[in-house]
Amino acid sequence: MRRPNILLLSTDQWRWDALGVNGNVDVQTPNLDRLAGEGTNFDHYFVQSPVCMPSRASFLSGQYPSALRITHMGVPVPETTVTLPKLLRPYGYTSANIGKLHFLPHANRDHREPHPDYGFDHLEISDEPGCYEDAYRAWVRGKAPDQVDRISVGLPPATEAWQRVLGVRDGIAHPAERFPLAAQPFRGRADLTHTAFVAEQTIAFIDQQRHAPFLCIAGFYSPHSPWVAPQAFLDRYDPGGFTLPQFPADVEAQRAAGRCSDAELRAARHGYYAMISEVDYHIGRVLAHLDARGLRDDTVVIFTSDHGEWLGEHLKYGKGYPAPDCVSRVPLLIRRPGGQSQPGATVSRIVEAVDVVPTLLDLAAIQRPAFLQGRPLPFDAPPDPVPSADTPSALTEGAGWKALRTPGFRYLTHPDGRELLFDLANDPGEYQDVAGHSTNRDVLGEHRHLLLRRVLAMERPLPRIWSY
Repeated sequence: MRRPNILLLSTDQWRWDALGVNGNVDVQTPNLDRLAGEGTNFDHYFVQSPVCMPSRASFLSGQYPSALRITHMGVPVPETTVTLPKLLRPYGYTSANIGKLHFLPHANRDHREPHPDYGFDHLEISDEPGCYEDAYRAWVRGKAPDQVDRISVGLPPATEAWQRVLGVRDGIAHPAERFPLAAQPFRGRADLTHTAFVAEQTIAFIDQQRHAPFLCIAGFYSPHSPWVAPQAFLDRYDPGGFTLPQFPADVEAQRAAGRCSDAELRAARHGYYAMISEVDYHIGRVLAHLDARGLRDDTVVIFTSDHGEWLGEHLKYGKGYPAPDCVSRVPLLIRRPGGQSQPGATVSRIVEAVDVVPTLLDLAAIQRPAFLQGRPLPFDAPPDPVPSADTPSALTEGAGWKALRTPGFRYLTHPDGRELLFDLANDPGEYQDVAGHSTNRDVLGEHRHLLLRRVLAMERPLPRIWSY
């Protein structure tokens, strides 16, 4: 049999609800909405970490962050980690990662040095747009050397410190402000953004494949802040018409004091949505090229993200603990080769990022190793599962805490015994901790029990080779 190609469209910081198909009437995502109509939309899909590096390592290994011992940022992924490309390689796959991978800390290293391959045959790594002498900057220099000074979105604060201590001077004009809370026009040519780079080099990699099946990860940085997009995509939106989040009275009081004003929330959404529309446009280019090459019926296409974005909810921006839905719930669209039994289906059962690797191995008719901690995605699950003792749940974890997302609640626990509980039916924004309410005593007990069962089920002891 010929195994399918796998095209993984991976983004950074994309909320689950920032898609037209998921009910957002403000954002423009026609190509992704079309992909959802041709495949399956998992609209209750949760990542295992609310920050980049642990989430990405977990996703591509099919293991929880705690199993990998990577539960916070700044931990290099060991080169021995068994990742998806390593699992596919014995079956003839050629694998590539174009753009963001973020398996290594990027702020304190020389990006000209060779990157560990992690099982990939082809790497064009660029974890941040224009900040480093990496594959993206080299691509721009090759196409338009006069534009190199215009592509940086600003140095990360930790990079500034590293360069200052080591006396590094890269001679590039970086914007002074790294995280302005408003949309910013891209300073260079619109065809030279990081998003354009990822799309163009993904297309180039696909064109180079002739016989062997391929895995290609297109690692888009957008819509991660700072919110920088070409002016044409900013012009698509009128910020005055954006829907803004609803805040509880006590949070509204803080907003009245000057935090996260309506104008600021609209400005942030302007940049965020413009970046999303740029990614959608370039994904449309990639998918059209796949069709032009006659590869649609031979390729699994996946669209997802590593985590979401507060976008002003809880008066925050970015991501992190305690990982409410706006941070831990992200899009997952999958189009399988040869068409779908129910194209355009939405599966609302809770699923997890660790489920993707087992699913891809199944689609490629490759046996699943015992160390994988996810299960194949339920493409034919009923849209509204009836809650029961076996109702799926999602585990998100960090250093010193674990959170369990069930259909009606989010439960968090900590080493000191402190517990949090959010009632999603009555408080979808997860603002009010109700763990101390006597009426929730049974709910707390059920979630403690479920989390204990989940932790026990996660164990993967080394295999025995004989009786003793």
